[in-house]
Amino acid sequence: MNKILRLPEVTARTGLSRATIYLKIQNKDFPEPVSLGARAIGWKESDISEWIESLSTTKQSA
Repeated sequence: MNKILRLPEVTARTGLSRATIYLKIQNKDFPEPVSLGARAIGWKESDISEWIESLSTTKQSA
């Protein structure tokens, strides 16, 4: 089952600030959040894990 991560957990896992996460979303460099209701969003745990994994893959090929 794919867990939904809220912003505090995403910032803790990625080491990115809230502002940086939203900037990266705007630039299409970070997974899009999913709507959880009228005023709530979250991220699929698998999307965040894949994004983190892609960073290590990018660094290895550079």
